[in-house]
Amino acid sequence: MDASNTGSVSWFYETDGQRKGPVTEDAMLALIRQGTVTYGTLVWKAGFPEWLKAEDSELRTHLQRVAPPPITGKHIGNGVVWTLAFAPLIGYILESAVAYAVNSSDSAAEAAMNDSKYWFITLALNVGLSYFDEGRLNRAGYDTGKFKAMAWLVPVYLYKRAKALNQRLGYFIVWMVCFVLTMLA
Repeated sequence: MDASNTGSVSWFYETDGQRKGPVTEDAMLALIRQGTVTYGTLVWKAGFPEWLKAEDSELRTHLQRVAPPPITGKHIGNGVVWTLAFAPLIGYILESAVAYAVNSSDSAAEAAMNDSKYWFITLALNVGLSYFDEGRLNRAGYDTGKFKAMAWLVPVYLYKRAKALNQRLGYFIVWMVCFVLTMLA
């Protein structure tokens, strides 16, 4: 698919952080129809000062025929992600509740907490909320394939989510602070 053979405009596009191309304009339109190039895909051709999102180039008219753009970050409810931001503290409280519920004495419950016997509760809460939120973003039209695998690594997921939705890093920072606080407890 070398554009130099056809004399057409040469396009480049990004997939998984790698530059692909050059491809002809016809080939680029085929990539759009196949769903390889979508909203949010970075594209470049001669004359562009930098890489642009496909929807910010003349390709936007072709994208609109394929699929609507993702819902903007300001229109996506952030209740789940803010719950996730406080998940380290919520998980610690749940761990304590379980420790006191299943142990016969306060000293046994405190020993269980000191030994981090119920650490998996916080982990399950964090990962579960991350995957739930990622699914919501996917349904809102975002290509979450680039950071879906990070849902189990919550701070990375929160950082990538904020960047993908053009939001501030507030929930990422809150999660980090809550995590540090639970480590000091």
